[in-house]
Amino acid sequence: MDASARLRAAGLQPSPWSNGPGERYAAHDHGYDKVIVVAAGSITFKLPGLGRSIELAPGDRLELPAGTRHDAVVGPRGVTCLEAHLPAGRLGLAVRLAAGEW
Repeated sequence: MDASARLRAAGLQPSPWSNGPGERYAAHDHGYDKVIVVAAGSITFKLPGLGRSIELAPGDRLELPAGTRHDAVVGPRGVTCLEAHLPAGRLGLAVRLAAGEW
């Protein structure tokens, strides 16, 4: 089962997005919980409030609770992700799940 089907089977409604190599997102947060799965390429999320960075490769999943400040840098081959939103409070902590863990 591909990542999109796995997310839908879990009751999520994923939408795809892509960015080119080296693109950046400035630090921000959201009022909703967010689940991101990398379909191709790579991206690194920095979580300044938690003092950590999370690198994602194909198949990896990141769960970001509402209000988690983050920025991101796209890897050298670009990135394509699937993203789904949940009401705030559904996710506990920012968690990276490797491809085989979810």
